[in-house]
Amino acid sequence: MIFAGSLPATRVAVADFNPLFLTCARATIAALLGLALLRLLRQPRPTPTDVPALAVTALGVVVGFPLLTALALQHVTSAHSIVFLGLLPLCTAIFAVLRGGERPRPAFWVFSALGSTFVAGYAAMGGITASLQGDLLMLAATVLCGLGYAEGARLSRRLGGWQVICWALALALPVMLLGTLLSLPASVAQVSGPAWLGLAYVSLFSMLIGFVFWYRGLAQGGIAAVGQLQLMQPFIGLGLAALLLHEQVQWMMLVTTLGGVLCVAGAKKYAQ
Repeated sequence: MIFAGSLPATRVAVADFNPLFLTCARATIAALLGLALLRLLRQPRPTPTDVPALAVTALGVVVGFPLLTALALQHVTSAHSIVFLGLLPLCTAIFAVLRGGERPRPAFWVFSALGSTFVAGYAAMGGITASLQGDLLMLAATVLCGLGYAEGARLSRRLGGWQVICWALALALPVMLLGTLLSLPASVAQVSGPAWLGLAYVSLFSMLIGFVFWYRGLAQGGIAAVGQLQLMQPFIGLGLAALLLHEQVQWMMLVTTLGGVLCVAGAKKYAQ
């Protein structure tokens, strides 16, 4: 539910902030809060062998997904981009096998692929022709996000869910802080209130609080199985896009999303 608000909030924020600043600023704010939590609760530092996995996690969820979605939302609406999140469960499951050592049963892949097919079918029926650049950016963002989810969840089995995202943010902080300083807006006088709220949401909730629950859930319930719950995310996101941004939600978007959600139960049944 927290992540479902990310794309609408990003869509609002990129109206007044450039994508690079938004990506770096949200990560910097979240990293400073994460470091404060780690220090306050006296968490042990990761071992050197954990650093590569933390770097992959940061690449996927701290840098890749936020930046690519911010760029994509300059070309497509948040309602359109949310439908692409239907591909996330399949991407997450693939990386759960490649990186997490999970082995779902064959029937799982049938249901997971079927859910993603609804999304691909929608794109082929008109989404791609609307903005090829926007759709390709969303597709790349989805792949990187799936990688970051699986890698972070794998590491969470040892370090803990909130610790992983905090350490990943801390690892990326030097680069993100430099990027924030170099991409500062010339003036903040013209930045609207909704844009500031969008920045606050993606910094606090999308970049930090959401992962506290998400990585813990993936680690406890299995990356491939719990990852299928992401097919419910577009429903919530489409509702937020319509309610808060007054964007038109086409009936095909709802049909596509509904078809994907109906595959969740079947996929979860055969995930173990």
